[in-house]
Amino acid sequence: MKPLRPVASIFAALALFTTASAQDGVIARVGDNEIKADQIKPFLAGLSTTERESLLLNPAVLSQAVRTLILQQILFKEALAAGWEKNPDIVSQLERMRQAAIAESYLTSISKVPDGYPSEADVKAAYEARKDQLLVPKQIRLSQIFIAAPEGDKAADEKAKARIEAVSKSLKASGADFAAIARDQSEERESASRGGEVGWIAEASIQPEIRTKVSTLPKGGTTDPIRLGDGWYVVRVLETKDAHTATLDEIRDRLVAALRNDRIRQNREAYMAKIQQQNPIVLDELGLPKLIEK
Repeated sequence: MKPLRPVASIFAALALFTTASAQDGVIARVGDNEIKADQIKPFLAGLSTTERESLLLNPAVLSQAVRTLILQQILFKEALAAGWEKNPDIVSQLERMRQAAIAESYLTSISKVPDGYPSEADVKAAYEARKDQLLVPKQIRLSQIFIAAPEGDKAADEKAKARIEAVSKSLKASGADFAAIARDQSEERESASRGGEVGWIAEASIQPEIRTKVSTLPKGGTTDPIRLGDGWYVVRVLETKDAHTATLDEIRDRLVAALRNDRIRQNREAYMAKIQQQNPIVLDELGLPKLIEK
């Protein structure tokens, strides 16, 4: 079961693509070491537009991708400490990778599209052609207060339950300030620093236990305490956006990027076809399996 708490760090990761402020933020912690967004951003920046959009639409996959990148860096440092880069097989593999990287970089430079592509007319035509596929699901902007209580620890759970019930009671008092209480009481530091705000989440991506509670709440509505695997939550609905067809202005940047990527792909395929035509390759098809056997 996925708790709501990691959503804060997931949205910090999403900010790598949407806000400059995330560049200075702590995206993860490994022991006593802080990992900042700028340490992860270069790896994600190398992804294609399609890959980025796929990650943005699936917070769980994005979270796992960032975890994998962090673990790779830890493993890389261990390998260097062991002198593994001097292994003959690794030296040979790095040379092959160098050649592939140079060839790919050259092909990328050849496949570039003009800065002015696509034109406004191209963008409008592409939007009209895709309009029936551009349904934006219902989204809810949430704030939370979290009190930790791992499952299996009855005493800790009772203590956490008492705290969250006290918080819930405070929130029901006239003039209660959710943001102030979240900053003071919530144990999820990232969202607490923003007054409990988690951000916009597609309704279908919210944990079922929480989704059933918040989906029918009006703007400003607050849930009673909710128990999830890692602790107790009180969640407030800040705003909602009903499902709608995305306007051209909403998706213009992504549509332009998609059109440019399509044209780049076409340019790559055309150039490779030209290279193949200019340099015919005749293979010994019967002898190829022997390469793998050896």
